Amino acid sequence: MKISHTFTEQDSVVDLINEDYDILPVLSRFSLPLGFGSKTIGELCVESDINVEVFLLIVNFLLSGDIDSHRLSVVTAREVAQFLHNSHNYYLQYKYPHIRTNLLSSLDPAHADINPIIIKYFDDYVSEVEAHFHYEESTVFPYVKSLSEGKHDSSYNISIFSRRHDHQVESRLAELKNIILRYYSTSVPYRMYDVLVDLYNCEEDLKQHAHIEDHILVPLITRLESAK
Repeated sequence: MKISHTFTEQDSVVDLINEDYDILPVLSRFSLPLGFGSKTIGELCVESDINVEVFLLIVNFLLSGDIDSHRLSVVTAREVAQFLHNSHNYYLQYKYPHIRTNLLSSLDPAHADINPIIIKYFDDYVSEVEAHFHYEESTVFPYVKSLSEGKHDSSYNISIFSRRHDHQVESRLAELKNIILRYYSTSVPYRMYDVLVDLYNCEEDLKQHAHIEDHILVPLITRLESAK
């Protein structure tokens, strides 16, 4: 649910989390340590060497859906790209392996015929996400670095990324959820329900990830291109 409150550096970190605990994975991608005490957002960012403007731009955008034009004007594409890089690591090194482990443990032996199909569907989905992330890591982020250093490769521009930045990967995950919801019965349903919660959360999380790219990273790169 979108909220109207805009957080500032004077707000408590704990108050931010209590407002919407779905923000917790975002904090982990900023590598912010737990044990917040009564720290404000500003204090925590200073201690963790995080640009508070980047943090607040991303957090408030995810919570409200609104872009703070002032903060967008003072952050850099490299800082946002670093956050997105951390997000890629979160998905590939933690989240997807975690879901796959839970999915394996939730499969009913009575469905030996369909279980391999379920796993393959999930693995194919992860492979598509990996390919998408690889393109960003190997092409988009190095392009951001070059632009930030005053170099401009005339053979590439961010509109190429925007044109190929479709959301077909999301549709594959939706298909997997649909298969489980409609056709997969199990004698221990609570495990599969838990997997479905993970899949729904992951789907929403990946949408937010794409929104950050579309509405924050792309405008920042466009600004860099225009300055050349």
